[in-house]
Amino acid sequence: MKKLRFGAVAFVTALLIAGCGEKKKEEQTQSDQSSAPAASAPASTDNQQAAATPSSSGNGEQKLNVYNWSDYIGEHTVEDFEKASGIKVQYDVYDSNEALEAKLMAGNTGYDIVVPTGPFLGRQINAGIYQKIDKTKLKNYGNLDPLILQAEAAFDPGNNYAVPYFWGTVGIGINVDKVKQRLGDNAPVDSLDLLLKPEYADKLKDCGVTMLDSPSDIFPLIFNYLGKDPHTTSPDDFAAAQKVMQGIRPDIKYFHSSSYINDLANGEVCAVLGWSGDVFIAASRAADAKNGNNIEYHIPKEGSLLWVDNLAIPKDAQHVDNALKFIDNLLDPKVAAAGVNFVTYPSSVKLELMPDVSPDIAKNPGIYPTDDVKKKLFPDKIVDAETERLRTRTWTTIKTGQ
Repeated sequence: MKKLRFGAVAFVTALLIAGCGEKKKEEQTQSDQSSAPAASAPASTDNQQAAATPSSSGNGEQKLNVYNWSDYIGEHTVEDFEKASGIKVQYDVYDSNEALEAKLMAGNTGYDIVVPTGPFLGRQINAGIYQKIDKTKLKNYGNLDPLILQAEAAFDPGNNYAVPYFWGTVGIGINVDKVKQRLGDNAPVDSLDLLLKPEYADKLKDCGVTMLDSPSDIFPLIFNYLGKDPHTTSPDDFAAAQKVMQGIRPDIKYFHSSSYINDLANGEVCAVLGWSGDVFIAASRAADAKNGNNIEYHIPKEGSLLWVDNLAIPKDAQHVDNALKFIDNLLDPKVAAAGVNFVTYPSSVKLELMPDVSPDIAKNPGIYPTDDVKKKLFPDKIVDAETERLRTRTWTTIKTGQ
């Protein structure tokens, strides 16, 4: 991040504005179907009662309820924090911004920290979901990359309600050998043609093609691929994107925003449209397992979405002081570097402050894109209610194949 050089600061800022989501503590308790955490119980407990009757203050309790993307935190970050602080963390996970938003809008979540992506964060701030961050309690706040702070400010003016966490891109993950077996050495692995053209997708169907179940990530890529404004609101453009997707819908094994990580690592799928860090996690798991699956990540040459995820505290949080301690811990360079090394997403902490980041990550253009690639990246934007309905309706039609 310290090497960004593309002219005006405003242009740099625009490139860094984000929407996604990427993702993650390994093997954390899955609770996508629960409505809220019980602060004094394990994640498997029915949490509805705890959410319905939140404590009026609770800041003195040594507890913390975190709701984060799956596979989106350092391997030992939570346990190390618990040991150092004496605060017991209940850590639940989700795999889409839409799932998080539905829970937040319902109210009384019982969570103290959540991790929304840029445009979702902005909409939720406008809805009064979050409380302001007390930056005086974040001694590590100065470690944040100013460019990422500027990007977050596009959705949170003044950086009042959130703290940037990880950022990344949406792109193509492949099992190199399986794709080459079916498409040859000249397979367009760096192009969305690989997934969006039937002549390629049909040949990959037998080894497994998947996509994120996240219309806010997928549609901008398709619009850009079609030569349209990534943020178009035109019904005709949505119809054009739907036509492209329906052409390859029979070739898609499933839409999901986390299952593809292990499936790609294990060789159960061979081509995915997913978040950058997830694909690198899959590659790492395959290498650790020595299972012969060679995984690569490519940012589409046509351009892609660049997103930022953010740490925010809901207005009804019960343990605000503990939430601030946890956020501050994540901004510690050693903790941040451990997170980068584990989840393989770039941190919002300035890279030069993290000498412990693996050189393989720091110098990987799929994780820290080159300047030329950055020029083809574009931000996400908040969409109006009418466009959101159109997007959701079109996505549902695509998924159901009707």
